[in-house]
Amino acid sequence: MKETIKYENAVKELENIVRRMENDELDIDSLSTELKRAKTLIKLCKDRLTQADKEVKEVLMNTED
Repeated sequence: MKETIKYENAVKELENIVRRMENDELDIDSLSTELKRAKTLIKLCKDRLTQADKEVKEVLMNTED
């Protein structure tokens, strides 16, 4: 099942994970879970950016005619 989360929310969640890591707020058990979540969020953001880039290029190509 594909996760549905807004790009902005995914970025905020990633920022929160990084902040908690930098502040040593995660124990070793939580760290593993949070890193897996971060990996998922990074992929989601990357996919959304790639899709947006593709859509913008298509729109620009269609307006040149």
